[in-house]
Amino acid sequence: LWTGEKIIEAVDGRTVGGVAGDLEGVSIDSRTIRPGELFIAIRGDRFDGHDFVARAFENGAGAAIVSEREVHRFDPAPGPLVVVGDVMVALAALGQAARDRATGRIIGVTGSVGKTGTKEALRVALGKSGTTHASVASFNNHWGVPLSLARMPPDTEFGVFEMGMNAPGEIAALTVLVRPEVAIITTIAPVHLAFFRTVEDIADAKAEIFESMQPGGAAILNVDNAHFARLAAKAEERGLNVVSFGESESAMARARRVTLHPDCSCVAADILGIEVTYKLGTPGRHLVLNSLAVLAAAKLVGADLAKAAMALAELKPPEGRGAQFELKLPHGRATLLDESYNANPVSMRAAIELLGQL
Repeated sequence: LWTGEKIIEAVDGRTVGGVAGDLEGVSIDSRTIRPGELFIAIRGDRFDGHDFVARAFENGAGAAIVSEREVHRFDPAPGPLVVVGDVMVALAALGQAARDRATGRIIGVTGSVGKTGTKEALRVALGKSGTTHASVASFNNHWGVPLSLARMPPDTEFGVFEMGMNAPGEIAALTVLVRPEVAIITTIAPVHLAFFRTVEDIADAKAEIFESMQPGGAAILNVDNAHFARLAAKAEERGLNVVSFGESESAMARARRVTLHPDCSCVAADILGIEVTYKLGTPGRHLVLNSLAVLAAAKLVGADLAKAAMALAELKPPEGRGAQFELKLPHGRATLLDESYNANPVSMRAAIELLGQL
């Protein structure tokens, strides 16, 4: 994934003990790091990665990035160190270097709800057409996005990155790193209102994803959302092509017929002029709508649309986002519908609708 030389060059650091050989991955968790990976000692809200550098080396780390302010703690050094002025700045620089060397097609995903599910659907759908790299879990913030970029192999053909925010300006900072050529905004809803006066302000913050895109890129937007026109105008100001999805007749990626089942959905759709019939492995009308955006993106980046549509049958709900579990009880069985991850009124409405289907 990285050579020591390329890491030092990317983060503008100095070495203690030298960094020899190749590094096969990038990690911020000493507990799960694999042999030969680079450990980045970031400081979080509760933990300081510098406290776990020694453990990372015990578990096989090939090198570690540490702060100049903390390097005095490592005498003698437990392994090869790359010393930088600011570890978070170094992480962003490493992510930027990974993006700079990338030759594949890059997709960014944001929205008030449905980001992670859409990102996972893209990973599954695009994976049938080429080497695909996507951020894990919900790594969509100021450290998750550059970490996901830093983990992207140079030969990646399709890269998918989720971008989230709690306040204005956060997505703008992330999209500078990702520089997507296709951006999906799943929907706009009254979520994360703590730092916003209105839902329109949320729409404007999500539209920051367009700011580092090159003219000629594509913005895939939900035409059934009340803020579609606002988002489309901002995309067009950047010289982007607007691709609409939804159930409306005007949608460029449109669901013609949807059959909802307790454990899946069956869809007949028109994706940019191509008729597609497919099964979606996760149930729920809201996921059907997002799958239209996924297939539109797949078509735009040159993936095989038929293979992408077929792959969606393999999709499973992410943890805490609609997974179903059968529980054995003393006097029968029950189904647990798990919608516990960072739930909000919009996702709960979708969960209750799904409960109705069951």
